[in-house]
Amino acid sequence: MDGYRDRLSLVMLMVLGIALIAAPVFLNAKVAIMNTGDSAALEQRHADDPVLAKAYRFERGGWIYVHLEGAPHDLGYQHGYLLAPEISDAFAAVSSEMTYTSKRNWDFFRRAAHTMMWPKIDVDYQSELAGIVDGLRARGYTKLDQDDIVAMNGFMELADYYVPWLDKQTATAAPTSKPAEEHCSAFVATGSYTKNHQIVMAHNNWTSYNYGARWNIIFDIVPQRGYSMLMDGFPGVIASDDDFGVNSDGLMITETTITDFHGWDPNGKPEFVRARKAMQYAGSIDEYVKIMLDGNNGGYANDWLLADRKTGEIARFELGLLHNRVWRTKDGYYVGSNFASDPAVLKDETTFDPNNMAASANARHARWDELMAANQGKIDTTLAEAFLADHYDTYTKKTGPNRRTLCGHGDMATEGDPMFAKEPYNPAGSVEGKVIDTNMAESMTFVAHTGHPCGTSFKAREFLQAHPEYNWQANTLIDMDAGPWTQFRAHEHAPSSEAEGN
Repeated sequence: MDGYRDRLSLVMLMVLGIALIAAPVFLNAKVAIMNTGDSAALEQRHADDPVLAKAYRFERGGWIYVHLEGAPHDLGYQHGYLLAPEISDAFAAVSSEMTYTSKRNWDFFRRAAHTMMWPKIDVDYQSELAGIVDGLRARGYTKLDQDDIVAMNGFMELADYYVPWLDKQTATAAPTSKPAEEHCSAFVATGSYTKNHQIVMAHNNWTSYNYGARWNIIFDIVPQRGYSMLMDGFPGVIASDDDFGVNSDGLMITETTITDFHGWDPNGKPEFVRARKAMQYAGSIDEYVKIMLDGNNGGYANDWLLADRKTGEIARFELGLLHNRVWRTKDGYYVGSNFASDPAVLKDETTFDPNNMAASANARHARWDELMAANQGKIDTTLAEAFLADHYDTYTKKTGPNRRTLCGHGDMATEGDPMFAKEPYNPAGSVEGKVIDTNMAESMTFVAHTGHPCGTSFKAREFLQAHPEYNWQANTLIDMDAGPWTQFRAHEHAPSSEAEGN
């Protein structure tokens, strides 16, 4: 296993190298990627293809809105066709970061996708993933195959969960992997905590800026079976993956990861499949929990924040591999900032210290509690947007962006934080934000913001000049511009002046 794992895939590295050398090193966050073929010919092909007839895309506020509709393969084909340039670009970033951080070559992840993940994927989602590949090929993007797309869909669980588990199984003396880190800040509140006693939910996605500058898709999906969905997402991935969205039965969904989690079941079902299925088929909190538990592989272990607009109930669903627990209420709040709450999860499934207030997860937890208490009875979407942009550090009692603030900036000095000590000035943190309330959920709409919710833009060239230790990202790290808060609605079309023909 060790020799097979460590052997470099020269062919794949050459392919990636050629693709990366051909691209500009520093690009604006709205990457200018040339489409293959003549634009007019593509428009005509789109118009003539019955599979593409109901699908479309447009851009607004830094986001790419994509409407997909039909049977599973049709959804995938539309996805691959409409987002082909973005998928190709995102793949370069994903494969580069996964191989660098895990010290595995890309063939390692292709094998994991083919032998471990693919057989556990529901037939409908196998068909959708295959459709993405077919859609890419229809646009002339032929380098990516099914194994590439499946591994890309598993990018949030393979490198950070499967690889650390495998290191332990193979008794590696010096593990090359690292435990799962913090991803995201979020809250859900209802009853006496909110204005008009309606549900308010908000989430900012924490990840590497390498990924985050590309995490700018709004998916409006009308599947042949199940509920319609409006969610944010990443090019080429069938789940939201930072897991913010609402379905047509009124279930509102988000999450934050569990810090320093360890555990994996190679016989389980991929997390991205369960998360997509739960958003598509769950009409209640109980149904959501049931779907996520079915085949749980421990990947991308989260505290799920859930809300049912039909009943006014909210919940916190902590899902480890060995343990899970659900808290629920119609009057209160739940927050997420990458801390576990169940003593059993903390003891058996993490190495996290809940008492270290210098740690980002604990400092942000304290800040969430402060904001909930200080604004009880007033919380609405406007305040939620402000919360996601918050820069108060509860550890230092000072205001200023860093890894401990709700709007996270890993590239800023954060003295005392253990993760900053391990990876100082890491270009990672909050990369976008979303807010929804009960009324918005009823009409399937939410507001979203690209880049740091505080409005600060990240400039790749300036960062790498100051921190050359991250030059391994030079070929894929791009600017991450902060956009305006922008509202999106299911089934909306852009005005004709905004609509794109590709």
